[in-house]
Amino acid sequence: MKQTLIFIMALFSFLGWSNHSKAIDIQQIAPTYWWAGMKNPELQILLHGTDVASCSVSITGENISLKETVRQENPNYLLLYLDLSKAAPQTFQITLKQGKKSKIIPYELKQRTRKGCEIQGFTAGDVLYLIMPDRFADGNPDNDVIPGMLEDKVDRNEQYARHGGDLKGIADHLDYISDLGVTAIWLNPTQENDMPNSSYHGYAITDYYQIDRRFGGNEEFKQLVDQAHAKGLKVVMDMIFNHCGSENYLFKDKPSKDWFNFRSEYVQTSFKTASVMDIHASDYERKIATDGWFTEVMPDLNQRNRHVARYLIQSSIWWIEYAGINGIRQDTHPYADFDFMSEWCKEVLDEYPHFNIVGETWLNSNVLVSYWQKDSKLAVPRNSNLPTVMDFPLTDLMNKAFDEETTDWANGLYRLYDYQTQDFVFADPMNLLIFLDNHDTSRFYQKEEDTRNLTRFKQAVTFLLTTRGIPQIYYGTEILMAAEKSNGDGTLRQDFPGGWAGDKTNCFTAEGRTELQNEAFNYIKKLLNWRKGNDVISKGSLKHFSISNGVYVYERKYGDRSAVVIMNGTGKPQTLTLAPYKEVLPQTTATDFISGKTVTLQDKLELKERETLLLTF
Repeated sequence: MKQTLIFIMALFSFLGWSNHSKAIDIQQIAPTYWWAGMKNPELQILLHGTDVASCSVSITGENISLKETVRQENPNYLLLYLDLSKAAPQTFQITLKQGKKSKIIPYELKQRTRKGCEIQGFTAGDVLYLIMPDRFADGNPDNDVIPGMLEDKVDRNEQYARHGGDLKGIADHLDYISDLGVTAIWLNPTQENDMPNSSYHGYAITDYYQIDRRFGGNEEFKQLVDQAHAKGLKVVMDMIFNHCGSENYLFKDKPSKDWFNFRSEYVQTSFKTASVMDIHASDYERKIATDGWFTEVMPDLNQRNRHVARYLIQSSIWWIEYAGINGIRQDTHPYADFDFMSEWCKEVLDEYPHFNIVGETWLNSNVLVSYWQKDSKLAVPRNSNLPTVMDFPLTDLMNKAFDEETTDWANGLYRLYDYQTQDFVFADPMNLLIFLDNHDTSRFYQKEEDTRNLTRFKQAVTFLLTTRGIPQIYYGTEILMAAEKSNGDGTLRQDFPGGWAGDKTNCFTAEGRTELQNEAFNYIKKLLNWRKGNDVISKGSLKHFSISNGVYVYERKYGDRSAVVIMNGTGKPQTLTLAPYKEVLPQTTATDFISGKTVTLQDKLELKERETLLLTF
């Protein structure tokens, strides 16, 4: 009995010693490094590890001071706020002590390799080419499945499964993209989405500082940006601040319940974000729209929590500084806290004055969309500080206008004329992202058989690339890819033919495209390359005329150069009397850029059915 007692006491002593000697465990550090000389001298460092909150903290570095140490409800977090206002590039030490245990974390403060003013954002002189990385091209099949990640297979026959596209696939086809004539690529989210299913689309981020390894990782993303820049292409990164994925460690092991809305309990959003600007809206309507969750697996972040706010702001600045991206597209912009998003835009643009941010403002009228643009008179005294908004109402109109018969007072091209007469509601109409379709909408052609009507395509593309705003083209539009949303979101995001080894067709080459696809491809390519570097379009004013005989006429002008579009929106020939248009027709002849023919501009102009002219002066 005595020997048993001695054994038990010795065992407890050993277990106590073993526990005491266990090293301080740090599982995540965010961000992993930072830069000296940033305009905002404050740095938040988030430490996540078992019982790390019980540690004392000290900083050893030159001209670096620890302003604040914040402990959360969860003892597995420590938030450090540092003042770097006088700090030079260096590696300093974060020392954690827990009883007799200690841990030294070397932390690098890097030298900035680019000045903030050197990063040029996208403008009205650009055309964005939107790519869903998982569905564009599989350049490296070896990273299709990463051991240990929750979704462990690819299945190209399943619309909601991963298909294997990656960053190398995009890099391999940068020549195709550049030759097409676009000047920027916008990538759907590339950050880690370690979710058990439907992780392909990227909108459930599980690590804000990590590119998904199935795409290739951080260094490969940076290399892609450099390669794109070398070919004259800008890069726009998709970000999501409204919500994250439920497998994110910040949700699985929450710092505190108030890091997420509704105290981390799932409450469904109404999706009715018009309530944010509705002067009659109830408090309940506003709260459920902005604080409610998209789905139970996409927890809604509480940006009113100052620690959440700083974490998100820093994550975006980290990617700009690290990779040199040219812009951010912010998902579900109106669903997040207005004041936070405003401060985020301001802080990013203070650091990078020539950068650009476009917010997804999916609202059903120009008035509602205009509220979200920087310096909107409708939002006073609030200011979103968001330079560019997405013109969803124009998208809806363009998807109708080129199918209908235009009259002088309704339908067809009249819809486009009438809508643009209301551009005074926008603080800056040139900073509207305009598009025929994207990854969330039906494609411009919903059915394959509809693509035979190439006149519809040509008129729509001509309008998109010559009116005010910043055009965006969804990958595959140039080869007439068709899909209808009612068949599932995954079908809107089909694989680009030729992006996978063994594909029966390769639409990256003229030989792999059909005659109709090549006609569409060559048409849009010609317009895109004409538009590239053309100040008439990127900087020029827009002047338009009311519809006459179903014909829409408008001018883009910059200095002594101009381009005039004349578009017949009817299914029959039209005769246009030219006297009302003399102010935009400075010569009696002009070259139609589309056909290359000389057009006589005397008293009248004969137009064929659905004919489009692009006259250059």
